[in-house]
Amino acid sequence: MGEAKILLRDAADLAAVVPSEVERKLTVLELLWNDGFVRKSVIIIFLAAAWEIYGIVLDNPLLFPTFHDTILTMFDKVRDGTIPLRAWASLKVLFMGYAAGIILAAIFTILAISTRIGTDFLETITAMFNPLPAIALLPLALIWFGLGNGSLVFVLIHSVLWPVALNTHSGFKSVSNTLRMVGRNYGLRGLPYVARILIPAAFGSILTGLKIGWAFAWRTLIAAELVFGVSSGQGGLGWFIFENRNLLDIPAVFAGLLTVIVIGLIVENLIFRTIERNTVQKWGTQS
Repeated sequence: MGEAKILLRDAADLAAVVPSEVERKLTVLELLWNDGFVRKSVIIIFLAAAWEIYGIVLDNPLLFPTFHDTILTMFDKVRDGTIPLRAWASLKVLFMGYAAGIILAAIFTILAISTRIGTDFLETITAMFNPLPAIALLPLALIWFGLGNGSLVFVLIHSVLWPVALNTHSGFKSVSNTLRMVGRNYGLRGLPYVARILIPAAFGSILTGLKIGWAFAWRTLIAAELVFGVSSGQGGLGWFIFENRNLLDIPAVFAGLLTVIVIGLIVENLIFRTIERNTVQKWGTQS
C-alpha cells in the first residue's frame, strides 16, 4: 500500500514538471492538409507532373504531347473562342437530355412508391434497360430521330433515367417507418407527402443518383458526338476531338479531352459539393 502511494506521488510530481499537452496548435502545413481542396489540388499537380515527364521522355507529340503543349493549345483555342463555343454546344444538349431524364425518373419513381404494380414495372424495366449501353442505341436513334440534337437527347435520357430512378427508389424505400408515420399523422398524402417527407429523408441517395446520371450523360454525349458530329456536322466537344484527330493535331485532341475533364471536375466539386453541403450535410443526414 505504501509503495502504491509513493508511485502515485511520483507520477503526480512528474506531471507537474512535464505538463500534458491537451491541445496543440496545428502547424500551417497541417491546416492546409486538412483542407480537402488542397489535398485534391496536390493530386492534380502530381498527375500533371507525371503527364509532363512522360511526354518529355516519349518525345513524340503525335502520340502523346506534353502537358505544357496541351495547356498552350488549350489556351489558344479558348482565346479564339473555339473551345468555349464547342463546350457550350455540348452543354446545351446535355442540359436538355439531363433534365428530361430526371423528369422521367421522378415520374417512374412516384408511380413505383404509389402502387405495387408501379414498383414491379420500375424494377422490371430497369433490369431490362439499365445494363444496355447508351451507345448501343445510337443506330436506332439515328433511324428514329434523324440527324441532330433529337438523337443525342434520346441517348442522354437513357443514360440518366435508370441510375436516377434506381437510386431515388432505393432512397425512398430506406426511409424509416417513423418518418413515414409522422407524415401520415400530419395528414400528408400524395405529392406533399413525397415532397416533405420522402425527398428530404432520401436526398442523399437522390443526389448520388444525380451524380451518376451526370457522369453517364457527359461521357455518353462526348461519345455520341463522335458519331453524330461526323454525320450531321454538329459542333460539340466530341466533334472537336474527332476533327482534330483527323487533322493529326494531337495537342488539340488532348486539349479537348482535358476540357471534358475540367468541366467534369467543376460540376462535381463546385455544383454537386455545394448542393451536398447545403442539404444532406446541413440537415445532418450525412456525415
